[in-house]
Amino acid sequence: MLAPAQILQEFVTLWVVIDPIGTLPVFLAVTTGLSAAQRRAVATRAVAVAFGVLVLFLLAGQMVLEALGLALPSFQIAGGIILFLFALTMIFGHSKPEEEIAAAERVSRTSVFPVAIPSIASPGAMLAVVVLTDNDRFSLAHQAMTGALMGVVLLCTLVILLAAAPLHRVLGATGEAVISRVMGMILAAVAVDAVLRGLVTLGALAPF
Repeated sequence: MLAPAQILQEFVTLWVVIDPIGTLPVFLAVTTGLSAAQRRAVATRAVAVAFGVLVLFLLAGQMVLEALGLALPSFQIAGGIILFLFALTMIFGHSKPEEEIAAAERVSRTSVFPVAIPSIASPGAMLAVVVLTDNDRFSLAHQAMTGALMGVVLLCTLVILLAAAPLHRVLGATGEAVISRVMGMILAAVAVDAVLRGLVTLGALAPF
C-alpha cells in the first residue's frame, strides 16, 4: 500500500507529464471544421488510445526498453522532434482542413496522431509510468495504484477536451487561425525544450 505522500507525488508527476491543459491547443488545431459530435469522438477515442498505450508501458515498458537496449531519454528526444514537426504545420499550414479530406477519416486519424500520441501519451508520460514502477514493476498493487491515478488524470483530460467545443463556437474561424499559430509557437518551444533536456540527460549537453 502506497503512502498518501507517495500517491500525491505520483499524481502530480502524471499530471505534469500528461499535461491535460497543454493538449488543448493541439486538439483545437486538429479539430478545426469538425462538428461538435465529431470533436467528442476525437476526444474520447484519443483518451482511450492514450490510456491503452500508457497501460502497455506501465506493464511492460521497462522490459521492452531493456530488451532493445534503448536509453530512456531517446524517447524524449524523438517525441520532441515529432512535436516540433507538428508545431511547424500549426504555424505554416492551413488554418482549415482541406475540403477533400473526409470528416470521418479525420476523426479516425487525428484521434490517434497527434492528439493521443504524442500529445497525451507523450514520450515523457511513457517514461514516467516506467520510472514510477521501475523499482517494483512486478508489484501488482503499485501498478494498479499508478494505473488508477493515470486514469484519473486522463479523465480530467477528457473533460477539458470536451469543453473545447464551446470554445470553438466563441472563437470562430479567425480566432482559431490566430490561436493555432500562437499555440504552434508555444508547442515548438516545448518540443525544443524536450529535446534539449533529453540531450542533457544523455550527457551530450551541460545542464542548463
